[in-house]
Amino acid sequence: MTALHRLADTIAARKGADPDTSWTAKLLAKGPEKCAEKFGEESVEAIIEAVKGDRDRLTAEAADVLYHLLVMLAARDVTLDDVLAELERREGTSGIAEKASR
Repeated sequence: MTALHRLADTIAARKGADPDTSWTAKLLAKGPEKCAEKFGEESVEAIIEAVKGDRDRLTAEAADVLYHLLVMLAARDVTLDDVLAELERREGTSGIAEKASR
């Protein structure tokens, strides 16, 4: 099991946890919109670090982005496996062709 799968499992397990004792539970308790907002904030921070060229800061911000993406997905009952299945479905398809099919 990958670290990303373990993180997704931990997030899923925290869905019903006490928001006073878990940051993940606190985010989820605020609803999908707040989870999406937080994901957006973290994404912008990663973009800023990418532009600056600070590899270590970008790495840290990318980890934050992945965590908040998984929280946002969990808030809407979308699993990491759902996303991975979609990526597998697209595998071998040109990005241009895939975009044109939407």
